[in-house]
Amino acid sequence: MKGLIIKHIDIEGPGRLGEFLSSKGTLPDYIELENGDHVPKNPDDYRFILILGGPMNVYEEDKYPYLKDEDRFIKDAIKRGIPILGICLGAQLIAKAAGARVFANPAKEIGWYNVTLTKEGLEDPLFRGLDREFSVFQWHGDTFFIPDGGVVLAGSKLCKNQAFRYRSAYGLQFHLEVTEGMIKEWIGSYQGELDSLKEIIDPARIIGETPKEMPAYTKNSETIFKNLGDILHLQ
Repeated sequence: MKGLIIKHIDIEGPGRLGEFLSSKGTLPDYIELENGDHVPKNPDDYRFILILGGPMNVYEEDKYPYLKDEDRFIKDAIKRGIPILGICLGAQLIAKAAGARVFANPAKEIGWYNVTLTKEGLEDPLFRGLDREFSVFQWHGDTFFIPDGGVVLAGSKLCKNQAFRYRSAYGLQFHLEVTEGMIKEWIGSYQGELDSLKEIIDPARIIGETPKEMPAYTKNSETIFKNLGDILHLQ
């Protein structure tokens, strides 16, 4: 049985996470929602589900009707205990499907920021082997409450809830999958958003910081990918 990767927009692909899965001989199916693919009806067809990011908001279902189908799909997958990992928008979608509110964060996080693991995060198998605080790449304006019965695993100064576990699902507000090339592509593609934040966010600074951040970021993301592989029982 294959895994499934759900993409919302072409430029926000699985990046280094996709490379990790390939190295394990795992070739998931891809759903490209921007290109007109439909959300599957039955999550039982997949051994795991990865949900990637995108510029849309979870509450824009009228503008992006596939978000309604995705919400149903995630709810069904959680009920069936299928492992799910959501990144950025994917995490917000999981939170919403689990009954938590998703809303605008007081400040947008775009660029390199530290996140801090909670006590539960330090003990969680997904983050095994990591320091309590580490740097990640961020690009988000929304945040979420932790669903009832969920466990907060990480937070940051600007965004209280950065990672959580809910039953068989993990939601990560931050990015682990990006490459240096992806970061540059996002900066070029999301120029309108950056222009609206030019007094707060400096794209040139992000580009300048990226080569310095990448070695530790790569090491930490590889640790998390390995842990994810263990959780998913990848060979």
